[in-house]
Amino acid sequence: MMFDPVSDLIKKLTEKKLTLSLAESCTGGLISSSLTETAGASEFFLGCAVTYSNRSKEKFLNVLNGTLTVNGAVSAETAKEMAAGAKTLFDSDIAASVTGIAGPGGGTPIKPVGTVFIAVTDGKRTECMHLTLSGSRKEIREAAAGNLIRMITEFIG
Repeated sequence: MMFDPVSDLIKKLTEKKLTLSLAESCTGGLISSSLTETAGASEFFLGCAVTYSNRSKEKFLNVLNGTLTVNGAVSAETAKEMAAGAKTLFDSDIAASVTGIAGPGGGTPIKPVGTVFIAVTDGKRTECMHLTLSGSRKEIREAAAGNLIRMITEFIG
């Protein structure tokens, strides 16, 4: 039997009776979609804010304008604030976020296409990871989603 990261995450959330919320930017709801393929997902999945623009990150997730101005939308600081904002917005036990540059355009020498930041928080502890992904837009988005699903699973143990 192949390892299924989504099923593993759902099993752990269910066993530990934890709720999850998400803030997705470059993945555009891809992670939420994979979770809601499972009937009864509302038992553990409270919702997702797809905040593609800086304005929506500020308005819905309370990402600070200063964070976006100083560090950019694609940064560890923004990813952490997005996760914290999702936790507050949905009142979940665990919240996670993803922000990045999926391409094919939008990259810079400092932050090239494939630069992604993912974060998970429970309100007390926050973990953040910087990913450098490659491939097509679709491949980068799918890899970012897969990495965050695995990170959430490891975070909750």
